[in-house]
Amino acid sequence: SAAAPLPEEDCMKLNPSFLGIALSSLLAIDLWASKRLGVCAGEGSAWGSVRPLMKVIEVSGHGIPWLLGTFYGLCQSDSSAAREVLLNLLFALLLDLVLVAVVKGIVKRRRPTHNKMDMFVTISVDKYSFPSGHATRAALVCRFVLHHLVLAVPLRVLVVLWAVIVGISRVMLGRHNVTDVLFGLLLGYALYSVVEYCWLSPVSAPALFALW
Repeated sequence: SAAAPLPEEDCMKLNPSFLGIALSSLLAIDLWASKRLGVCAGEGSAWGSVRPLMKVIEVSGHGIPWLLGTFYGLCQSDSSAAREVLLNLLFALLLDLVLVAVVKGIVKRRRPTHNKMDMFVTISVDKYSFPSGHATRAALVCRFVLHHLVLAVPLRVLVVLWAVIVGISRVMLGRHNVTDVLFGLLLGYALYSVVEYCWLSPVSAPALFALW
């Protein structure tokens, strides 16, 4: 007798779509590359001796130093132009924190298995890795600084180099997968455009400037 046809859902499982295969392959490559590049994930790793330096870079891209530094500068500034720039930088940093936390909570991608959970000041959502908040912040701050501070060419190069190194350090420390960092950099770059569109000024937000 003829065999009964398979249910439609079983046929779909036996014949996965090209998109599904492509995504699975990219995920496998991402995990493989991230593990190979995690050369500072532990003291016994290939580049374990430079792990302390990578952790210093990690702190340089953390949200707390940037928030505290920006708020302090805002309180100490006696220039209206400087206050406007610093207030918008503070707005950008807060927006970045909220957006990254929301995306992490939705995606819920776990951090790489070779990551040591010894990160500087974390919250509950930091157990997830997608996207990299450090990479997002680095790209956002980099673009913000280049647009609103008058810097010599060597300093502009250093700012860009810092953002790139922060992103690379996330993979080297084993904190993130490669795609976490790449998406974070793109998100931070795009987020700056949102900040520019919603730019806070004495005209658009007089109540905020009255506080200072």
